[in-house]
Amino acid sequence: MPLPRIRFRGICKSFTGVRALDDVSFDVAAGAVHALVGENGAGKSTLMRVLSGDLPADQGWIEIDGTPVRFDGPRAAQSAGVGIVHQELSLIGGLSVAENVFLGRWPRGRFGLIDRRRLNADAAGVLARLGADLAPGTLVDDLRIAQRQMVELAKALSLSLRVLVLDEPSAVLTPHELTFLFAIVRSLAAGGASILYISHRLDEVFELSDDVTVLRDGRHISTRRTSDTNRGRLVAECVGRAIGSEYPAPTGRFGDTVLRVDALSCPKRFSGVSFEVRAGEVFALAGLVGSGRSSVGRAIFGALGGTTGHLQVADKVGPFRTPRQAQRAGVAYVPEDRRGEGLLMLRAIRENVTLAHRGDVSRFGLLRRSLERAATWAAMDRTHIRASGIAAAAGTLSGGNQQKVMLARWLMRAYPLIILDEPTRGVDVGAKAEIYRIMDDLRAAGAAILMVSSELPEVIGMADRIGIMCRGRLVSIIDNTDRAASQEVILRLAVGEAAA
Repeated sequence: MPLPRIRFRGICKSFTGVRALDDVSFDVAAGAVHALVGENGAGKSTLMRVLSGDLPADQGWIEIDGTPVRFDGPRAAQSAGVGIVHQELSLIGGLSVAENVFLGRWPRGRFGLIDRRRLNADAAGVLARLGADLAPGTLVDDLRIAQRQMVELAKALSLSLRVLVLDEPSAVLTPHELTFLFAIVRSLAAGGASILYISHRLDEVFELSDDVTVLRDGRHISTRRTSDTNRGRLVAECVGRAIGSEYPAPTGRFGDTVLRVDALSCPKRFSGVSFEVRAGEVFALAGLVGSGRSSVGRAIFGALGGTTGHLQVADKVGPFRTPRQAQRAGVAYVPEDRRGEGLLMLRAIRENVTLAHRGDVSRFGLLRRSLERAATWAAMDRTHIRASGIAAAAGTLSGGNQQKVMLARWLMRAYPLIILDEPTRGVDVGAKAEIYRIMDDLRAAGAAILMVSSELPEVIGMADRIGIMCRGRLVSIIDNTDRAASQEVILRLAVGEAAA
């Protein structure tokens, strides 16, 4: 029997009394794509941080190719051929793409100076392998989220690796970029590398992986060949219970028009966008990264300067010039980037939940802690946020719970229009089901929902109508009340082809 590439044996890890990993043991084969799945907080990322030397295990050990290892930091792990691409990006914005790809390994020329020509050439070669259309000299601060993810992947590919850990690598990638990623993963595995692939997207797990391991509440639940299981079984093992239909049943019952957009434009982002959203309706904007889908949502919320055209929410006329003006008109907005734009990661849950409605928990201009606590507990109960308490920092929560904190912020009042940009990015299957339930409750209460999403199964499963963006224009609107829209048709329209 061939020697496993990695052996995890009895791995335990605790944080201030909370058991994040509890006696985790399983093997990873050489030359295999091994998926690691489970809810947020199941221990997946913690286990990978232990593997990559970012955290020490409290108990247990790891073997690589039969040799016990205990890395004292990520640099030592990289030297041993172990690389990781984290879910939360760790790039330096003030440095160029090339400088980030080879951070700490910049080539030197005469007199010990950085050899810029070689640095950029080497980075260009790695980026070409990924199919990433990025100039090596571009500052990371100037890149979109999806482009930054490609830089993180390029960093890993620049190393000679025996083990590559990919933590939610596809969450912000376009279908085109995802195709290149899958080809690279398969090529690395064919060359003998072991790929640990963490994803909440089970379609990817079944398409890409050879083996799959389920973790739940820090414990190992199962490891088996991917071909020996199915979607329903994996979901049940991840959440500890069977989940019914993934998406709520459509009602087909809509009220009056809440949002009317006519010839909305923003220079260099989108042009001539027109559509309407009715009460009780979910209208999805789909398209490739850079198509303008997220920019339309930001413009409606008053977060993009230079917006022109006509915009009306109920009886309030825009375009709105600031988010505060949009909020007063009845618009709620949950952004795509929860870490950069959505949450104050070092502040308490209670502060994050009440952030947009501080006046509701104040009297005579003074914050009333009792009102803040009551409002936060009510919002947490409604959204099923799992936390040690309302004083816990948002940054200590799992991705799914962070997402629900952002949703909870806008549930303190009844908003006619709710804009959700990538509402389930990086969220596990259990938390997804809860977010979909919240969306369905809002729809049933008469809210109009504008959803921006790159996940086509989610778009088709949740949206009553789908608007497809391509190169800054809304090229088509598809009726989806029967939930029968075709992914192929949507993709064809998104890339500028006529639907067959």
